[in-house]
Amino acid sequence: MKITFRTFLLLLFIIAKGEVRAQQSFDRSGYYDAMASDKIQDIDSELKILDKNTSSSKEAYEGALMMKKSGLLKKAKDKMDLFKAGRKKLELVIKAEPENAEWRFLRLMIQENAPKAVNYRSEIETDSKFILNNFKTLSPEVQNAIKRYSKNSKILNSKDF
Repeated sequence: MKITFRTFLLLLFIIAKGEVRAQQSFDRSGYYDAMASDKIQDIDSELKILDKNTSSSKEAYEGALMMKKSGLLKKAKDKMDLFKAGRKKLELVIKAEPENAEWRFLRLMIQENAPKAVNYRSEIETDSKFILNNFKTLSPEVQNAIKRYSKNSKILNSKDF
């Protein structure tokens, strides 16, 4: 089958348009709903959406979801392996973008709920202060997620927002 240059360009355009649509389909409010869920299916669905995303923020979102999911698994080894992999992803993104308040919020949610055995609590105070100081710079979806989370948080107080 012979493909003309025009056909090739048309196919390339269609593929590129599909990639852009996949990247644009990421919905932060859906993401934060999955983070609030205790259902592995919800987390897996969001991980599948992120799998198609090619933005630089993908690693932070995936890392946090992986750590959240690890707490829902049965086997201790599976829990620890998934938690470590997610932690590595999230921490690399935070190291690259330490001024990103959303990444700090993701880490705070995990730290506050992580078992003491995983030794992941050292930045709770720093992250909570950073989130409070930078709350107004965040998107409305993230602000809403923080407000919802703060209703049950021992670190963030809903009256502060």
